[in-house]
Amino acid sequence: MKRKMRSNATSTRIKPVESSTFSRIEPNSYPPQKRSLKFKIWILSIVSLIIIGSAVFFIYLISGMPSLRTLERIDPAMATQIYSVDGEVLHSFFRYNRTFTPYDKIPKTVKNALLSTEDREFYNHWGIDLAGIGRAAVKNIITLDLTGQGASTITMQLARNLYLNRKKDWVRKLRETLTAIQIERTYAKNEILEIYLNFMSFGNNAYGIRSGARRYFDKSVEELEVHEAALLIGILKGQTYYSPIRHPDRALQRRNIVMKMMVDNNCLDQTVYDSLRALSLELNLNDPHDMKTSPYFTEYIRRQLNALQDSLNINIYEDGLRVYTTLNTKMQKYMEMAVDSTIDPIQNRVRNQPAFKKLRETMTDTAFQELSTMQMAFVAIDPKTGHILAMIGGRDFNKSKFNRVTQMQRQPGSAFKPFLYTAAIDNGYLPTDQYLNQPTVEVNEDGRWTPKNYSGRVGGLMTLREALRGSVNLVAVRLISDITPKTVVRYAKAMGISTPLRPFSSLALGSSEVIPLELVSAYGIFANNGVHVKPISILKIEDRNGNLVYQARTQRREVLSSQTTFIMNNLLQDVMNRGTGYNVRGVYKFYHPAGGKTGTTNDNTNAWFIGFTPDIVAGVWVGLDDFQYNLGPNMAGSVAALPFWATFMKTVYDSLNFKRDSFTEVSGIVKLKICNETKQIATNYCPDTYEEIFNINYRPSESCDKHKGPNALRNNRKRQF
Repeated sequence: MKRKMRSNATSTRIKPVESSTFSRIEPNSYPPQKRSLKFKIWILSIVSLIIIGSAVFFIYLISGMPSLRTLERIDPAMATQIYSVDGEVLHSFFRYNRTFTPYDKIPKTVKNALLSTEDREFYNHWGIDLAGIGRAAVKNIITLDLTGQGASTITMQLARNLYLNRKKDWVRKLRETLTAIQIERTYAKNEILEIYLNFMSFGNNAYGIRSGARRYFDKSVEELEVHEAALLIGILKGQTYYSPIRHPDRALQRRNIVMKMMVDNNCLDQTVYDSLRALSLELNLNDPHDMKTSPYFTEYIRRQLNALQDSLNINIYEDGLRVYTTLNTKMQKYMEMAVDSTIDPIQNRVRNQPAFKKLRETMTDTAFQELSTMQMAFVAIDPKTGHILAMIGGRDFNKSKFNRVTQMQRQPGSAFKPFLYTAAIDNGYLPTDQYLNQPTVEVNEDGRWTPKNYSGRVGGLMTLREALRGSVNLVAVRLISDITPKTVVRYAKAMGISTPLRPFSSLALGSSEVIPLELVSAYGIFANNGVHVKPISILKIEDRNGNLVYQARTQRREVLSSQTTFIMNNLLQDVMNRGTGYNVRGVYKFYHPAGGKTGTTNDNTNAWFIGFTPDIVAGVWVGLDDFQYNLGPNMAGSVAALPFWATFMKTVYDSLNFKRDSFTEVSGIVKLKICNETKQIATNYCPDTYEEIFNINYRPSESCDKHKGPNALRNNRKRQF
């Protein structure tokens, strides 16, 4: 029988949870698997942030560092150096006055001073000095200095100066360290020292050890002594603070510290140090901006280099070029000596003329001195090569950089007459042809013109030789009327004159302006057998590695026949031996074969002397910059210009050892005896004869028609008594 069982337990009914009611779950109530997943996510997030932050920082860090390609080509700006033909450095053009010196040319004392002072473990580390960093870190912590200073190796200093700024923080220090390590991987130790000593600034516009040696001691780096090397290395600690120019006491103290460090590093004997530390700085300052040697020539070179920059793809202020020029420093010195020894008496004559005496009373001394200063242009050229050997473009380059040799245009006066006589001889005129030395009236650009001789004297018939020898204006004017001014213009242009020449009769007396360099170069034709060689001043240009960048090409043109040239050469020698240029022989005792011509304008505004030997053609212009004033009465070319030429040439020939050439003998020339009375071919009965030269194609054919037999000779003697 079935019995119903009743449970004594109370039955429990579970109520459904309402949707708006949640039970609170404690964190620890997560299962272990879930807790582990959240922790991993949290750690992964932190690591990701660190990685991303590190990557961002690394990118930021390397963004301020040089690329590997940049490190492999350290190419600092270098000064361009200008050399004379005899190997002297004339000047440097620069943005940073730096000149490269190979490692093996840097004295050991300089290297020892640097290593002893800046980095004694240089050859033992790989760009950073860990021991030094540790010492610096302790010091920074003790001093609470958080800028990360100290412990910089030479390589780190190089990295900082080459590529980084000088901001003092840990970021820059990290970049500096990494860059230094990369530099050490790229270059050998000696290469690093070479780069360092060529790159670093030594203050006062001196970059690199060679420029420093020249700036403070005016000597080459190879000539540096121990105490001088120590001074330069000492400057590196602070170019301004330890400047020998601004702060000599600090520089002296720092120099001695450097030498003491050399003693401590066993690079200098104590006894030597004891003697050197007592020395003064012994500076011999050299301002790199000053053009001390041949400044007008050097500036002329700079202008030419500027014009060549684009075509040659060079930068003359940064590329470290070597420019080889034609200037001979010894000739330049003798030219300057000639001016210094000759100028004062001529200058005094100018200032003591009546016109200037009156002006002195109306202006200050400074204004009067400037206005009355006699200026000059003086240049010497090798007529065979066109090389400019020496140049003076004015009295004082610092006061006036205007180069009167290359930039000025002035009337040449009678110094232009050789062009006229060249045109005549080349067209069949004879040295014996005669013209009246009498007044004439000509039509000039300004209308009717009555020329006069410089002396004011007139006479009868004169041969072309006599007229050129005496620089007779009236004969020259009559001659140009026959030849025509246009013909003379054509010859002058062919001989190298580029300035406009006005084709009037006054051209015979040099009324049209010329450039002195061109005029002197044209005279070189008479010394070079009819060949004109265009003047050159730059021989070649090399880059800093010695590769040829530019090579000058000599431009030669044969413009006159050898016969015409020989006759003109002979006529101009006659000017020197017996004419207006005689003082070269009689006063200055220069006896080497030479020809030349004086030049004076009518108002004494310009005085010239152009002369040549087989080896040198040189010319002098003397005058005042202001056209309103002249040199004064009687200041002809023979007085105001010739003395400079004669003094210079005599010194050159007496002092320099060079091969002396002779004027070339040519074929097609005939020498004939001429009757001095009739200027015809002399007979055996002519009482007074001389020898004359002629182009064989234009030789005279008529014999003297006055002295034909013994009766003529006897009659002539009777007339004399």
